[in-house]
Order: sequence, then C-alpha cells, then structure tokens
Amino acid sequence: MSNVETNPDQVLCRAEGLHEEQCRQGDRAPVEILTARDVPLGGPRAMTVRRTLPQRQRSLIGSWCFVDHYGPDDVSKTGGMDVAPHPHTGLQTVSWLFEGAIQHIDSGDNAGLVLPAEVNLMTAGRGICHSEVSTADTEVLHGVQLWLALPDAVRHEEGRKFEHYAPKPVEFDGGELIVFLGELAGSQSPVSTYSPLVGAEIRLGPGATVNLPVDDRFEHGVLVDSGDVTVEDVALPVNALGYIGVGLNEIRISNRAEVDARIVLLGGTPFEEEIVMWWNFVGRSHDEISLFRQEWQDESPRFGEVIGYVGSGGPGRNSAGMSRLPAPELPEVRIRARRNPPPHAQAHHDKENDR
Repeated sequence: MSNVETNPDQVLCRAEGLHEEQCRQGDRAPVEILTARDVPLGGPRAMTVRRTLPQRQRSLIGSWCFVDHYGPDDVSKTGGMDVAPHPHTGLQTVSWLFEGAIQHIDSGDNAGLVLPAEVNLMTAGRGICHSEVSTADTEVLHGVQLWLALPDAVRHEEGRKFEHYAPKPVEFDGGELIVFLGELAGSQSPVSTYSPLVGAEIRLGPGATVNLPVDDRFEHGVLVDSGDVTVEDVALPVNALGYIGVGLNEIRISNRAEVDARIVLLGGTPFEEEIVMWWNFVGRSHDEISLFRQEWQDESPRFGEVIGYVGSGGPGRNSAGMSRLPAPELPEVRIRARRNPPPHAQAHHDKENDR
C-alpha cells in the first residue's frame, strides 16, 4: 500500500506525555498507548485508513515502521482500494486481510491475490513499484497494511521478491492465533525476513484471557481491531496500538466483551539503525530520499514497471486518470533521521525531547 498523502508528515520520534496510571496496572508491565490518525487513501470517495506508526511518539517497533488499519469498509460507498503503481525502497510490505480481496501486481513480474488470513510479503530492496486494487467482487474491505524497514546490509539488493503463505491457526484455551511472520506459540512462518520479529493475528473469545509467552528480547505492539481488550491489565481502545518494551517473557491479553475480539501482535528486536522515512521510501539520508524521488519522477529503471494494472479509470488508469502516482514535493527543510526512544514504555512527559 502507498502512503498517498500529498504532504507527508516529517515525524520525528519523541516521547509524548503519558501518565503512569494510563500505562500501568498493579505489578503488570507498563503499556504505552499509541492512538491512530485518520489518513484518506485518495480519490473523491477516499477510503480512510487509521495510522498508528510512524508518529511523533514512536517510529518503530522492532523493524515494523508503518502500520495502517482499515475497515470494515463498505466498498459500494468508498469505491474500495485503487492505488496506482507507486514506488518503494529499503522496506518490505506485509499485507494481511480480515475481509475482502486485493489484486497485487509488481515490477518483479509478480501478481497475486491478497486474501483473508493469507500473508503477502513484497521485498523492495533497491527499488520496486506495485499497484493494489480491491477485486470487483469485494463488498467489504478490512485489514492491515504493514511495512518492515530493511537493515542496511540488505536494503540495496537488486531482487524483487514476492512471497505468499497461508498459515494454519493454532488453538489455545479461549481462542486461536495465526502466525504470519516469525515464530510464536510453536508456529513458525517460512516467509523471509531480515531481522528477528513476529507478526500474528490473535482471536479471543468472550471473557477470555491468554498469558502469551513471548521472546523477552522483543519489544511488542498490540493493535486492537475489535473487542473490549486489555493488555497487561491496561484498557486499550479499538484502533489503538499498545506498546510494551523489552524484557517481558509473557504478555497478558484479555477480552472483556461478550463478543469475540481480534488483535494483531507485532514485535521484534529493537531496530538499531537510524532511518529516514518519507512518502514510500525508507533510506538513510535526505539526499538519498531526494535521489529516490527524482528517479521515480524520471521513470528510472530502479523501480521497473507494472504491467497489467487496471484501475477504476480503466486499463492502466485510476479514477484521476493517472497511470502512476506522482511523488509529492520534498519539504523545504532537510529530512532528519528517526531516532526511536529507548525500548521501554514512555511514562512521563519529556519537554526537552519535544523541542
């Protein structure tokens, strides 16, 4: 999925003000609550996504650097998803659906359907472009779109990889989980990643609680899709992302609702490299981002070409008549690298860091 904002935020990671009672209950681990902001996905009937990463409060969780959550979206009202060919560098895109279907085509000559409970991962490396369009028979679109920052050692690789995997659910007392990346609860995904991490959908029945064993080297984020959820006994609103720092070998998650709850668990070892992230590019400097942008505008072979895109404007065109998304103008100031806060839930207001 593209970040289609025409004026993308320059989000520097700084500690925001959270009060201790907001993020800790009893002797449980503190939880930092990251609230979402609404972002229109483009077009006159724009589908809105809810973005929890990146933001001022925190930019990464492990190597997870981008979290968009959308739906349930009535496609008859919004027109669904129609994202014309757009570029990426230095990252992996992870598509995970709850409802609906999306047609993916990329410049690595890969095409595939994104379907519920089946992960699709695209590795950009040096450069790739792709299109995403919800299928004609999709009535409701609901899911998450995620990005992973690639370590410097592999981010310049030429290959344009696309992987698909349909994991089997793992049942536990009170619910089930589906591991789409990494390893959890004895289930391991074969999909290629380049830093230690985990991604899983967890479903909890009414009134259920799970004490979930996790890797204590990881920091974790818990995104609530539905239900009345508490994490470490802290109430976490729907659409919010609860952050838990390193050093925990078990996370307590409960559903206080009388209906099923669904969450997405993301985690990984803290990503030690500073990154510059702007629009659809992940790099290491302003000059590098500027080069990526210019090469996309110049239709450089760095990104290749998408063959077969059919948008709402017909073959090769979106509703605005565009065959590819133009890059926004760069900000007038130099884009600075993101330095994440320490891998622990922030529980105080740091005025110095807000400057």
